[in-house]
Parts: sequence; C-alpha cells; structure tokens
Amino acid sequence: MHRPRIRTFSVHCRERYGQTVGKIPLDLGIPCPNRARGGCLYCQPASFTPAFLRAADPLAEQISRGKASLLAGRFTRYFAYFQQETPTALATIDLLPHLQRMLSDPDCLGLILSTRPDTIAADLPAALADLIQKTGKACLVELGVQSIHDRSLRLLNRNHCFADFLAAVDRLHAVQRIEIGAHLILGIPGESEAEMLATVRTVCALPLQHLKLHHLQVIRDTPLHRLYTQGQVPVWNQEAYLELLLRLVPHIPAALTLHRLWSTAHPHLLVAPRWHCHAAALSARLQQRMVERGIWQGQRTPAAGSTKQGGQQ
Repeated sequence: MHRPRIRTFSVHCRERYGQTVGKIPLDLGIPCPNRARGGCLYCQPASFTPAFLRAADPLAEQISRGKASLLAGRFTRYFAYFQQETPTALATIDLLPHLQRMLSDPDCLGLILSTRPDTIAADLPAALADLIQKTGKACLVELGVQSIHDRSLRLLNRNHCFADFLAAVDRLHAVQRIEIGAHLILGIPGESEAEMLATVRTVCALPLQHLKLHHLQVIRDTPLHRLYTQGQVPVWNQEAYLELLLRLVPHIPAALTLHRLWSTAHPHLLVAPRWHCHAAALSARLQQRMVERGIWQGQRTPAAGSTKQGGQQ
C-alpha cells in the first residue's frame, strides 16, 4: 500500500471517513482575552476572517452561508471550525450549547476548537468528552503554542508560557477522547533553525494527533508591521521556506495530520512576504521535491522503520 509523503487533512479524512471533508469557520463573537493585554505581536483577525463570516450572525446563519460558500460542489460533510478569536474564553456552561447545536446537524462530523492553551478551563475536557461520547462525533482542540521558547513567546506578547501549553495538553489528554493539535510559527525573530527544529521535535513528542505550521507573516497595522518597517523582522522568501520544510517534515511523526504548512492571509492586508503563488502550486512544488530527494514525513523519527521509501508515493 502506498503512503502519501505528507499526511494532510484530506488524507486523514479519506482514511477516517472515506471522503474529503470541509471546514466551516465560525465566530462566537468572543474577543481574545489577550487583546486586553496588548494582543499578539502579529495578530490581525481580519487577515484570516472569511468574507462571508459575520460574528453578529446566529450560528445557523453562519453555517448556512458557509455551506453555500465553501462546501457547494466540493464537500458534503464538514467540521464546525471555531477558528475566530478564542472560543474557550467562554465559560464551559455557556460554550456547550453552541457546540451541541453544531453537532445536531447530520452533515457535521465534529468540532475543531482553535484556542489559547491558557483558556482550557478545568471542567472543559470532561464536558467535551461527554459530548463526544453522546454524539459519536469528533472533537479536535487546536492549541496555539507557536514556540517552545519562552523568550519567543514574550517577544510575540503571547502572555502565556510553554508550561501553560504542557498543562493544557495534560488536561485534554487525561480524558482520552479529545484529539489535540498544536499550531507553530516558523521564523519568529531571533529563532535559529535549530530552535525551530527543537520546537517541532518537542511538540511532536507529546500526545498530539494534529499539527499546523505557519511561516511568520507581517500583517498591516500590527505591532509586527511597525517592527518590520524598522528593518527588525526578517521574513521567508518562498524558496528558503520550502527548503526549511524539506528539512523539518522528516522529523514530524508520520501519524500526525498536517493541516497546514504555511500561512494564508487576505492579500490586501498582507505586507510580507508576498510570494505571488497559490497554495496548490506551493504544495505541488514541495511534493515534487520530496519525491526527487526521497523525503517523507516521519523519515527521521524513531518509528521511521515502518514508513520506508518503498511504501511512499
């Protein structure tokens, strides 16, 4: 049996559900609590908010518009993707009715909660596990850790530390039904490639099932933008970033699902880097180089013996 060189979200869904599955972004209108402390250095929510998404709309309307915009002609099933702001900043008792409402839709296969590691309330994991057990659907909690290096987290004004991420993973893993993901940023000012690799290896050694990699992007009117204009923020060119991925991906366990390998932002808000290349073309280039060089995800992990070159495509 041939294995793909990268375990993408579409590969994961075909294996698990027998079909590709969409994600519909949703917004509960709950602002990120870190914004009251100055916000993350790089963050501008408008840069990744879909044009059809309006927080003031009821969830039913957001889903209806999302199905029309994202699913039509492509997918029949979806994950309710609570991507905007910090959904788990809501008290668990207030969050659960929204999640139950989404899971009641037969077309919804599960939940994705994208959030901060310091907003996982003590009662949330058990409540999510109970919901999963009752509905038989999936729940992924994506934790934005960005880096294992506290120096970098301070620079980004994340206002949490790596220990907070470890505590959140422990809390979620303890209930055993929740899938856990991590979000990392590559190219944080001051980080060497060795430090980025240390982040990837350390995070991947934890009980995670999902991972997202983003290259650092400079978004208009953010604190990072101001530093960039002062010449203090180096950014990746496309070629250098692809080569970085070719060196990092072999250290990511083959069983982890890679939802993303680079950032996307609305062009009118993106300052740098501007690659002028569609994600599909980037993916094709990366895959082609992996084939040419005999590289695959998990190649340089302890379990690499079970994913040898002969089984790749």
